[in-house]
Amino acid sequence: MIYIFLFKVLELVIIVHSVIIGVALGASESPNTIKPLIAALTFHQFFEGIGLGGCIAQAKFDARAVAIMAVFFSLTTPVGIATIIGITNIYSETSPTALIVEGVFNSASAGILIYMALVNLLSGDFMSPNLQNNGKLQLGANLSLHIGVGCMSVLAK
Repeated sequence: MIYIFLFKVLELVIIVHSVIIGVALGASESPNTIKPLIAALTFHQFFEGIGLGGCIAQAKFDARAVAIMAVFFSLTTPVGIATIIGITNIYSETSPTALIVEGVFNSASAGILIYMALVNLLSGDFMSPNLQNNGKLQLGANLSLHIGVGCMSVLAK
């Protein structure tokens, strides 16, 4: 029961995060900014979708719930892009209000995503008896985690 609640919170956070990413992409006007954002967005959404799909598989939701979650995940980034393009005439990317709102949204979604990833997703995998009783598997899991973090850091840079 608690796992299903945590998964629903994770889905909500990912949806909000995806909308914010869409807003950032939609607000960009320079091709020098848009190209790296699209590359980062592609990798980011791909791996986020894989993680979300794994959680959906573990939670064993019915087909209707899975379809609804997949549709929401698929539409959130385009909705963010369309929203910001729609209000482009009143939105100033460099205004203090826009910067504060974007910073608050980005920091809130990043903090919640980090918490959910470390506490709810990775801890379950890293504390499983299969991993705890196998030194090679522990080493592989830790190396994979650190390589993934490094790759995402390079991509963010």
